[in-house]
Amino acid sequence: MSDLKLYNFFRSSTSYRVRIVLALKNLNYSYVPVSLSNGEQNQENYRKVNPLGGVPTLDHNGQFISQSLAITEYLDEVFETGIKLFPTDPFLKAKVRQVCEIINADTHPLQNLKVLNLLEKDFKISPEQKQQWMQRWIGDGVTAVEKVISNYAGDYCFGNQVTAADAFLIPQVFSATRFNIDISSCKTVLRVNENALKNPAFQAAHPYRQIDTPADLKIV
Repeated sequence: MSDLKLYNFFRSSTSYRVRIVLALKNLNYSYVPVSLSNGEQNQENYRKVNPLGGVPTLDHNGQFISQSLAITEYLDEVFETGIKLFPTDPFLKAKVRQVCEIINADTHPLQNLKVLNLLEKDFKISPEQKQQWMQRWIGDGVTAVEKVISNYAGDYCFGNQVTAADAFLIPQVFSATRFNIDISSCKTVLRVNENALKNPAFQAAHPYRQIDTPADLKIV
């Protein structure tokens, strides 16, 4: 049995990031589904693992780490397998982290299920207002990434080698597509996304190929 367990949800973009990272690092792990749709993240047992009830959470030999960027950096530092996800050059390493944080800190939190549910329930926003909200924040985030990577991108965000930036960007593009956000002007982002989706690691991590993916969403 693997000494790595990942508590995650198939459609969670933060979970998707870490599944990509695990695949890029050639690491086997046990997949532990936590259904955000059924409220399993709020159960007492899971709150002991992750006090905020978010996903993903990594269990490495009984040591628990949450937050996708922390997990990504931990896996890259601890395991020598697969590829290195951060460049050795300090400037480029910082640029990779910059892209990760644009998505992780400035974009994803504003499209998070908790936030959207609160806007609908407590602030009674309409479906049209909800769509405007997501277009604004997802659109701004992806556009910012487009500007950052435009001078560095090759097949991927930074040259022709996959980095953590790609592991964070591709799930955000998935979310943009899911929520019908217009990012058609972000040509570099779309090209990187197209290339990444041909990569076996990204294919294996795709939300519609997981053990908890509903049958009507499954893809081969």
